Amino acid sequence: MPTLHINGKDTAVDADESTPILWALRDTLGMTGTKFGCGQALCGACTVLLDGVPVRSCTTPISAAARQKITTIEAVGQDKVGRAVQAAWVKHDVAQCGYCQSGQIMSATALLKGTKKPSDADIDAAMAGNVCRCGTYVRIRAAIHDAAKTLA
Repeated sequence: MPTLHINGKDTAVDADESTPILWALRDTLGMTGTKFGCGQALCGACTVLLDGVPVRSCTTPISAAARQKITTIEAVGQDKVGRAVQAAWVKHDVAQCGYCQSGQIMSATALLKGTKKPSDADIDAAMAGNVCRCGTYVRIRAAIHDAAKTLA
């Protein structure tokens, strides 16, 4: 039984090591904040951070996460960057249907941890793999800029 470091805790996962992280989180551990979208790493709804890097959990096997830190939407607000992103999301009323937002927030948090004052081009590049069918991209960009200002 593999053990994963999820949201600051070592957690035994009763799943084969080839199981995608998404299904270990959702089905085995009951952590449903990370969403299933396309199953092909194309939409970004399943994004989690693996040692701070956004990855698509629907296609990343749990074996790839061995000895790495997984951060999910359930814990992203435990540090100042994640809290700033979540607060900006609320302030700018980003979510419409909300389905993609956990993945959007994870990618935005990773961006702001590495880039303190992102340009529009930086934001577009970092968020390119996250699809929002409701089209809230303008609000997403505004929220990221606002979070960056809060963190400055």
